Formats: sequence, structure tokens, C-alpha cells
Amino acid sequence: MQNETISEAILVEHVSKVFKNKTVLDDISMIVPAGQIYGLSGPNGAGKSILLRILCGLMKPTSGSVTVLGKRLGTDCDFPPSTGALIDTPGFLPQYSGYRNLEMLASIQNKIPRADIEATMRLLGLDPLDDLPMRSFSNGMRQRLGIAQAVMEKPQVLILDEPTDAIDQAGWRDVYQHLIELREGGTAILLASNNLDEIKILCDEAFILEKGRIKRA
Repeated sequence: MQNETISEAILVEHVSKVFKNKTVLDDISMIVPAGQIYGLSGPNGAGKSILLRILCGLMKPTSGSVTVLGKRLGTDCDFPPSTGALIDTPGFLPQYSGYRNLEMLASIQNKIPRADIEATMRLLGLDPLDDLPMRSFSNGMRQRLGIAQAVMEKPQVLILDEPTDAIDQAGWRDVYQHLIELREGGTAILLASNNLDEIKILCDEAFILEKGRIKRA
């Protein structure tokens, strides 16, 4: 069930990140509402992945705060609640099939049945009955499986870093359609992409991160 009291699914307030003497993020503030897709673009090295890591609780900001579904990271929780994420390459086990990898991940919280895992894979153009080991997957298949692991538990918040990277144009349509369906179900989605055209086509709001600052595209 969606969190009906939290319209501001992701709230970023004055977040900065400094590595030694280099400011990567400089006083970033933004709100991602429930039921919206927000996109973040910018050149390589602009800090997009750093910001997403902070939102997922994988890295702490130097200053500022992040609140997800009413829970402040580092104070109320270490990791954001009801959040799916694809950041970098997921740690799949290469000797197992795509389905088996997702099944093992799902068993950690034991929230979703086999039928839901299979349905998610099919929506993203993967065959759950294919016993091909992960080591034989193409980069595009790995990326689709990474998205599947992020969305299979029907999160209220979804954070994706370059979700269509390595996926062919036909595969983009599968991904876009599923993200739109999640948005219509109330999920708040924040995705980063180097492709500003992709961001503008898919997203309700588009932002550019450059030289540590954020602005509307």
C-alpha cells in the first residue's frame, strides 16, 4: 500500500559532498513527489551517481539531509524504506540463472511470490524459464535483470542510475513502459542519465547537475 501521508517521497535539503578539497555537490535541494518521474542529467563526473548513492544511504553527505517517505537517513534509518535501486552493477551470482538470482534476493525479506518475480522478468523482456547462467548474459540482459531486482518488490520509491545503459532501443520501450506503469501506481522515480533527450521524453521534471549545482533543464 502506498504511503498516503507522504506527498514528498524524496526530500533533499541543502546536501553538499566534499572529497578532500573538492566540492562535488554544492547545496543541493530538491523534492521528488509520489507518482512522478524526475530525471537528472549532466556531464560525466558531475556528481549524479554520488547524489544517488547518498539518497540510497550508501554514502553520507558532508552536510545537509535526505528524507525518504518521512524517514530521515542517518537519524530515523540507515537505508531508505520501501526503496528499490539500481546503482552500478548488482552483485549477481554468475553461476545461477536470472530467475534464481532474483529468487535468492527476494527470499531475504520473503515478500513476493514466484509468480511476481516471473511477471516482472517478462515485463522487462526476460524469460524466467531460461536456465542460462548469468555469466552468459549480454550486458543488456544484465541491465534488464538489474532493473527487475530494483522493481520486483513494488517499491514506493525507485532510484535508477543510467537504467537504459547497454540496452538496445527495443529494450528501452520495455523499461519506459514499466516505469510509466509504476508512476501511475504512485511510485516516485528518480533516474539519472547522460541522455538529456531521454530525460525530457520520459520524465515529468528534468534537472541538470553541473559543477556541483542543480538547475531545471
